[in-house]
Amino acid sequence: MARHRAPRAHRGTGAPLTMDSLLAYARRQDRADGLAHLRKRFVGADTDLVYFDGNSLGRPPVAAIERVERFMREEWGGRLIRGWDESWLQLPYEIGDRIGRAVIEAKAGQAVIGDSTTVLLYKLARAAVDAQIARDPQRREIVVDRDNFPTDRYVLEGIAAETGCRLRWIDVDLERGVTPEQLAEVAGPHTALVVINHVSYRSAYLADAPELTRIAHDAGALILWDLCHSAGSVPVHADRWEFDLAVGCTYKYLNGGPGSPAFAYVRDDLQQVLRQPIQGWFGTADLFAMGPEYVPASNIRRFVSGTSPITAMIAMQETLAMIEDVGMAAIRAKSIALTAYAIELADEWLAPLGVTVGSPRDAEERGGHVILQHDAMREVTARLWQRDVIPDYRDVGGLRVGLAPLSTSFEEVHRGLDVTREVLREVLAERAGLG
Repeated sequence: MARHRAPRAHRGTGAPLTMDSLLAYARRQDRADGLAHLRKRFVGADTDLVYFDGNSLGRPPVAAIERVERFMREEWGGRLIRGWDESWLQLPYEIGDRIGRAVIEAKAGQAVIGDSTTVLLYKLARAAVDAQIARDPQRREIVVDRDNFPTDRYVLEGIAAETGCRLRWIDVDLERGVTPEQLAEVAGPHTALVVINHVSYRSAYLADAPELTRIAHDAGALILWDLCHSAGSVPVHADRWEFDLAVGCTYKYLNGGPGSPAFAYVRDDLQQVLRQPIQGWFGTADLFAMGPEYVPASNIRRFVSGTSPITAMIAMQETLAMIEDVGMAAIRAKSIALTAYAIELADEWLAPLGVTVGSPRDAEERGGHVILQHDAMREVTARLWQRDVIPDYRDVGGLRVGLAPLSTSFEEVHRGLDVTREVLREVLAERAGLG
């Protein structure tokens, strides 16, 4: 895939870029956008607010609000406990299969909606480590990079302490992530588990998932993929890439709402090998036997523990329907175009003010967001929020522009980065005055 440089790649003249030409490009892109009709399905998308944080918390679909209200009135309110027998018991597996089919390309029976991302990370990582140690007591290393998302690192630190394992750290470039060469250097006969973010939460670096998975397997290790910043934004081929385990959240690009439950993927041949550490009655072979001993289910249900959070998994179904309709390839194509345009605007408007792009410029190595680096960005972010431009901030000095392809327009990107330029100029002028 060629490196994207919009709008220069479309302009074809030697004339300098201007505000008008940049805006005209955005409007042309919006008119040609095959996903543009979906924007109106999201609450607030028709306002002047610029939302650059869809990679942290997606906008709610209008139909999701209606679906939740209908569920509370008709299913919960009308059917009461009968709902469990009628549909709720199967819902985590039905939605899991939809995610498998539409979002991560996994055959049925390998994904389930469950607990929070943190709890599912713990379950799968601990189950993997326990199984590896049982198979070979010498496998007591967990490989993780130092820029992995904090939750992942904290969970793995806890598991290492519980099991007598040690963490094998990979030092990565903060503008990139784990490379095949780095993993090959550390993975070996003592490696039990490798944990990697598919898309880096900071830089949006898109890891080479099939190659990294192959390297882990060649070393005899299991690999757990964190899909939180890729599910619904970047195509994933879990079965084709031979994933062992994966976890992803649903409140970002899947628009499940604040704290909506995460999903877990466990490859089918591992489901009877791994024993998850939080044993609860919903994961038993016979849910209502209420037997004296825990007997785990033989399928994906064994990775469920307690009562499924049914109400919290209702909203995401609307976005899943959109993804099923348009396909991940179209979503990825728009994501690439949006991030390329954001980088072009940053080069034209923000680079002269000292801003650098901390995300890969090659679309093949970039996920769905862009991070813009400057030591004033913490203050800039706070001021932008006051002006209804909503990015987020990540240390050190990173303003993160998250672009959700289903709900973000090109003109919105133009408007938001124009205001960002204004605010950064204000902050720098004030600094100069104080100096």
